[in-house]
Amino acid sequence: MTDTDTFLRDTLASTRVIAVVGFSPDPDRPSHGVARYLQQQGYRVIPVNPGQAGKTALGETVVARLSDIAGDVPVDMVNIFRKPEAVPAIVEEAIAHLPHLRTVWMQIGVAHEGAALTAREAGLAVVENRCPKIEIPRLFAGASPLAGA
Repeated sequence: MTDTDTFLRDTLASTRVIAVVGFSPDPDRPSHGVARYLQQQGYRVIPVNPGQAGKTALGETVVARLSDIAGDVPVDMVNIFRKPEAVPAIVEEAIAHLPHLRTVWMQIGVAHEGAALTAREAGLAVVENRCPKIEIPRLFAGASPLAGA
């Protein structure tokens, strides 16, 4: 079950690289704030936004699509900040192009039963309608999940 605290804690502690799909360069947007927070926790964050591709954000080059992430970058998690109807294509692209992927994480307000099933059938863990910026402080009492890494 992917919504237990134990599962969430283990997932966040074992993740190192997160692609944030729907990243915004606007610091007032939730996707920017969550990406920055994840980076502050010690994760490498790859911003994904076709309108910002090639620019630098949070010290990383923004890519247009998941398939544009260099093959030697071991993305563990895709964190999705897009409307639910966009999720199936994102999941399919992630499965096709991210060989190290272990988790598809959909932000608060984002869920898609069909895409979740596709991801699970591909052997991926799925988290829907949750935010790591909320879960990390709740599960790790203010410490970084990577503190012991």
